[in-house]
Amino acid sequence: MKKIFFVLSIALFSTYVNAQSFKNDTLATDPYWLKLGHYRGATLGGWKSEVDSAEFFLSPIGKTSPLDELEATIAAFSGKNTDPKTTQSRCRFPARYKWLKTKIKNNWPALNCPELQAWQKIINPKGVTLVFPTAFMNSPSSMFGHTLLRIDAKDQTRHKELLAFAVNFAAEPNGSDNAAMYALKGLIGSYPGKFSLMPYYKKVREYNDLESRDIWEYKLNLSELQVELILLHLWELQSATFDYFFIDENCSYQLLALLQLAQEDLDLTSSFNMQAIPSDTVAVLRNNNLLQTPNYRPAFGTKLYHYSTQMTNEQLDDARELMQGGSLNTRNYSQSQLVAILEMAYEWLNFEFYDKALKREEIAPRLTKLLLMRSKYKVASPFTKPSRPIASPEQGHGSSKVTFGRTEYAHQSDLTSFAYRLAYHDLLDSSAGFIPGAQISFFDIEGAISDRGNTRLEHFYLLDAMSLAPDNRVFDSWSWNFKMGFDRQPNNIQQGRWFAKGGYGKSIGNPNTLHGYLLGQVEFNNGDITDNLTTGIGSEAGAIWQINNSHKLALTANITWLIDGQADKHSDFAIKWNYSLSRNLSIRTELKNQHWYTSSTSAKFAIQYYF
Repeated sequence: MKKIFFVLSIALFSTYVNAQSFKNDTLATDPYWLKLGHYRGATLGGWKSEVDSAEFFLSPIGKTSPLDELEATIAAFSGKNTDPKTTQSRCRFPARYKWLKTKIKNNWPALNCPELQAWQKIINPKGVTLVFPTAFMNSPSSMFGHTLLRIDAKDQTRHKELLAFAVNFAAEPNGSDNAAMYALKGLIGSYPGKFSLMPYYKKVREYNDLESRDIWEYKLNLSELQVELILLHLWELQSATFDYFFIDENCSYQLLALLQLAQEDLDLTSSFNMQAIPSDTVAVLRNNNLLQTPNYRPAFGTKLYHYSTQMTNEQLDDARELMQGGSLNTRNYSQSQLVAILEMAYEWLNFEFYDKALKREEIAPRLTKLLLMRSKYKVASPFTKPSRPIASPEQGHGSSKVTFGRTEYAHQSDLTSFAYRLAYHDLLDSSAGFIPGAQISFFDIEGAISDRGNTRLEHFYLLDAMSLAPDNRVFDSWSWNFKMGFDRQPNNIQQGRWFAKGGYGKSIGNPNTLHGYLLGQVEFNNGDITDNLTTGIGSEAGAIWQINNSHKLALTANITWLIDGQADKHSDFAIKWNYSLSRNLSIRTELKNQHWYTSSTSAKFAIQYYF
């Protein structure tokens, strides 16, 4: 009898252990547990967490084993309620604890974490707003834009939004790195990235005022309970670090990884395997019905330029005189016109104070004087507000593009080509949702096959960036470009070259209609077209006409004198037309003449699909 009882006991215990092991195996691959651990499928199979700090894991092999991390977590949570280590583990990982408590039928008590409760009380959360500052072309990490979250409080009003807290994910670079090193390390993931919580007004000051970037604010369709789940996981991420990559594992991607903790079946990150462009991540939230109609917050510079368009040259001159410390010239102005001059002078001086980091002791008295002068006129501001752009960022074309093209040459075999661009926008693409006059093209590659059956690499541009900020009556702006990669140049046949070039110059006009530019350039060439490394100095000029929302026409010309090459110079002239059939489909034609050792004239027709 004793033997039978012993055997039955062993069998029951074995059954319990096997059942518990099976349950743990199932829980370890539950999508929500994988989201809590930021696990993704590894290249060679298995799992790997995107969190890189060991402090985030309770198991020594938790980074690569969701099951071991689950079992270590359950063991830590299942200790005696009076054990400080048990309480510490529960309060360190409240999102894990709350979720596991619903999955494992046990007698775990409710969370009692004074520090966490005090943190939640200060934030006083009710909702979340996704904030999208548009691209900042003078910063490598912000060329595609940026996203952050604003935690909206229960007692928040429109006038108190700036006092809310912001959740930001950003790289922590070495302060001694220059812009080139910053860009390189950001591309290869050499910087740690961390989440931080800060007052929202600091980020508005940084993006909206100092960098003059327009901001879009999207309230998210989340309940208070869902907001609580997000913030519980944010608490867990206080000490977590990630390898920061500008292209994929960046601010926008990690914010999606945080937001998808709002509910168990919400998947926001699985589609981002190669790149996570901020505008695409906003579009994913739209596709999951999480976005409300966005609020547009124009940048300081946007408002200042818009004010200037409502003033005559004479009025602007008088405003400039005032901001420099001069007296108010009343001329024959009406009170409304005088108010416009005073307000323009104040806003202009305030902008330059931040933009140029002027001395406060010198500028503050002038600003105070202008405010006192304005207070004497009991007249409403005559200025209208900047108009809202026709499309918000998520309404623009997809960031990646494939192109099918046909090129005919005057004296060479014709080509059929296929091209792929990883990201993100060029000057002829539809401007809806993008900054007009700005171009960022990354990893653009084209292969071709001739009518004779020969295949070749037609071009490969690692980076092709251009910023054409036009001069106007308020801003003395500079334009620039940088391009590096591989293309082909004429020498009886099209021969390849590797090159890098950059230019600096001026633009005029309006990027939304017609504008032109002229840049001085330096370039370096090497490849079949040259016997050795050659240096060139030249210029690039162009004009871009946005006929309407669907049609764009561009004329461009390059001429470069070669210092140490067999040819004296090379040049190219092109006329391009882009017709946007829909948001993600366009037709592009190009007529081009190139000259290096010989001349080559070609005409190209292409169909482009964005995704």
